[in-house]
Amino acid sequence: MSGAAVRCPSSSPPVRPRFIPVLKKIKVRGRVGRPRTKPDAVDGDKAHSSRANRAHLRRRHIKAVIPEKADQAANRKKKRHSGGRPVSHDTTLYKDRNTVERTITTFKE
Repeated sequence: MSGAAVRCPSSSPPVRPRFIPVLKKIKVRGRVGRPRTKPDAVDGDKAHSSRANRAHLRRRHIKAVIPEKADQAANRKKKRHSGGRPVSHDTTLYKDRNTVERTITTFKE
């Protein structure tokens, strides 16, 4: 993985609204100097695929590596041209998500 990326594990419904406050507290360490407050990319599961989360990431120029929910894609396609473009999804960055999920699970045990 090039650059700095943050992975957001899957979450239960009460935790989902905390995506933006948690993202604001993240510090990304570099080789020298103070930690950055803006990662290059944020990796999450479909639970984090809300319009508000994606808009926040776009405003901060952070790449969202979050797949689109099936119902969101269906609604977008149903609107045809006025539904907008499909969300971009980087599959190469998303492949490591399973490894991170299993690592977090072992920490919880």
